[in-house]
Amino acid sequence: MSGLLDTSMIVRYLTGDPPDLAEVSAEVIDGVAPLLVTDVVIVETAYVLTSVYEVPRAAVVDGLIALLSKANIDTFRLDKDLVLEALLLCRPSGRVSFADALVWAAARSEANAAVYSLDGRFPDDGIRVLRSAGGGLS
Repeated sequence: MSGLLDTSMIVRYLTGDPPDLAEVSAEVIDGVAPLLVTDVVIVETAYVLTSVYEVPRAAVVDGLIALLSKANIDTFRLDKDLVLEALLLCRPSGRVSFADALVWAAARSEANAAVYSLDGRFPDDGIRVLRSAGGGLS
């Protein structure tokens, strides 16, 4: 049986703040029990780390990748390798948001899925990005 991690566990684990809660989080995350992380938790964690803790974007990406690379952690309903690839899209700059990256991973997980977006910066590697019901590409 897998357990789902919530944002507070991951934020405490990655920041070490406060130490007592970080220790509890580490006991769970560094254990052997299988754990799952949802796309919503990944995006929320990135938001909290960048906005509340003011952690640089590249460090947030690196921390999330390290967390998701642990043997006992998997992603919920998304291909883990695609989620890791999506996070790398966020690393170089603020061009790709964490939310858009995870939507991109979801689209890549589905055969022939397209994403409807008005955002001209939406990542389109390996997917179709449509701007209208008629299928106009961005």
